[in-house]
Amino acid sequence: MSGLTTRELQVELGDRSYPIYIGEGLLQRFGETAEWHGLPKKSPMLVVTDEGVGPYYSDTVVASLRGAGYEVASHTIESGEQAKRLEVLGDVVTSALEAGLDRDSTIIALGGGVVGDLAGFAAASYMRGVRFVQAPTTILAHDSSVGGKVAVNHPLAKNIIGAFHQPEFVLYDTATLRTLPPREVRSGLAEVAKHGLIKDRAFAAWCYENAEKLLSLEPEALAYALYVGCGVKAWVVSQDEREGGLRAILNLGHTIGHALEAVAGYGELTHGEAISIGMCGSARLAERLGVAKEPVFEPTRRLLAKLDLPVTLPAHFEADAIMEAMMHDKKFRGGQMVFVLPQEIGAVEIVKGIPSALVRDVVESLKQGESE
Repeated sequence: MSGLTTRELQVELGDRSYPIYIGEGLLQRFGETAEWHGLPKKSPMLVVTDEGVGPYYSDTVVASLRGAGYEVASHTIESGEQAKRLEVLGDVVTSALEAGLDRDSTIIALGGGVVGDLAGFAAASYMRGVRFVQAPTTILAHDSSVGGKVAVNHPLAKNIIGAFHQPEFVLYDTATLRTLPPREVRSGLAEVAKHGLIKDRAFAAWCYENAEKLLSLEPEALAYALYVGCGVKAWVVSQDEREGGLRAILNLGHTIGHALEAVAGYGELTHGEAISIGMCGSARLAERLGVAKEPVFEPTRRLLAKLDLPVTLPAHFEADAIMEAMMHDKKFRGGQMVFVLPQEIGAVEIVKGIPSALVRDVVESLKQGESE
């Protein structure tokens, strides 16, 4: 795609490869981009968005697509993680049927990670799979919109009902980030920092040094951070599309983090806040197991705290409930606890067979006011 302010990355997956476009004003060019990628005009499209994003950007996307000759319907879901449930998925499918979507249709996810996951799973399952485009509008979605993992939640476990379904392209208009509430900005930066912590030590240091610019959404710093973060994700996905091995490193902090979200009822903590606490837990666990070749807990804690993210567990969270939630996680296999643990800042490994008693001790140690 041409454009002075547009950066482009490629997710290399053979015949399922696709580009990620990052830049200002890309939503206004949605129709042009859809044409460029050969999305069929004979079949209707469905734009799925939420109550927070739709009023700002849905009309722009629909107008751009209609201007290019596409027939477009839209569906708005409630905002928040609680929308990722089967009942809401059914509503999206109803709208798709009412709009006449067929096997050559495209579903567009316009929103954050929740919209992307839900709309993506609708695309993966509707008529056994239709085309799908990601248009992320949050920082957090720079991670979730890349890689094709789509899902809805079950009351007992996050993302337990899902599929792998790669998009045709990802259109990331950074102008949309200006309407984010500060808490959502911080939440998204947790996943930005994660990419540095798992694979790019220099980028982790850069995030620490530029935390104030990132928190204030300074355009150049933000664009660079998203480009590097998406680049790490794209490289990992290109190596391991379906999480057979390497891709699991992207789950740093997620074993504890997903459990915290489930215990909190997908409301008290944002995803990024839960993952931030989870990454601190993984760092502490790495030190206790001797996996870490250098101190990792304090540097991890300092980076996340500098980004104004939580690094301790709220005192009212019960360790037993958190452990129970972890047992329902997809990463709990064969009765063993599996964690992504840092060897050093910028390098991680997947460790299996971790004793649950040790994990419980680490969870307890993360409670507010407690220290080593």
